Amino acid sequence: MEKRIITISREFGSGGRFIGEEVAKKLGISYYDKDIIGQIAEQSGFSPEYIRENAELSPKKGLFAYAFSGRDITGKSVEDMVYEAQRNVILKIAEKESCVIIGRNADFILKDREDVLNVFIHGDMPEKVQRICKLYNVAEADAAKMITETDKRRRTNYNFYTDQKWGMAKNYTLSLNSSQLGYERCGEIIMECVK
Repeated sequence: MEKRIITISREFGSGGRFIGEEVAKKLGISYYDKDIIGQIAEQSGFSPEYIRENAELSPKKGLFAYAFSGRDITGKSVEDMVYEAQRNVILKIAEKESCVIIGRNADFILKDREDVLNVFIHGDMPEKVQRICKLYNVAEADAAKMITETDKRRRTNYNFYTDQKWGMAKNYTLSLNSSQLGYERCGEIIMECVK
């Protein structure tokens, strides 16, 4: 079956977002990343700023605090409500059109579909640090800290909501090292696998 939906999970600084955007352009399909935030906010009733900070990342407190955060009488936390809204938006997008979806546990949310190619982009720390230094105009030590903290929060969110391990190769169709392959080759490989 031809793949029509590409999900891209990525380490911070690996260029996964850039690769995904380029693949979508070259294939002439929709690209969903930060623009999905408005839809999640609308469905959940939370502000776009809150969604931007919390829909893909766990709170900075860690997994234990995440699991036991405030819950309402139904047992749902605010994070659970945001995740459910995010899940519904991603399912609707997948029904509607061919696309590339960046992050947001889309690989897990769409795991029962046969027309999905799940990709994980990772990279070597020196290259990721250099990319973050350039993108955010920060020192190397700050870039390394940003990478570590962001990936920890992504990992915590993913592991909590999927019961899988973030970055584990068996959860994805492809796992690509952008430092070794380069962004362009990663994109080419993804497009070859979609056919």
